[in-house]
Amino acid sequence: MRSRGLSPRRRVEHDEAGHVVPRDDGWAVKSEGAGRSASIHPTQAEAIAAATASAKRKGTEAVIHGRDGRIRDSDSYGNDPNPPKDKKH
Repeated sequence: MRSRGLSPRRRVEHDEAGHVVPRDDGWAVKSEGAGRSASIHPTQAEAIAAATASAKRKGTEAVIHGRDGRIRDSDSYGNDPNPPKDKKH
């Protein structure tokens, strides 16, 4: 019997990190490799909250970028085989 799932070309990957990135009109949460933003927020704090909630739900990573586009911080919420040694949380 043939599976009723989506074909591999159309399947949406749910294990990709969510990046909080600056926009002209605020901040966006984008998945790696996505052409469009998953959500747009007026403040970075709101975008971080959305990315963190999504990462916790999906068991992935939230990557926070600064105004200059450089990675400022990241948090992993999945099963990390090499957890960081920092004591941030």
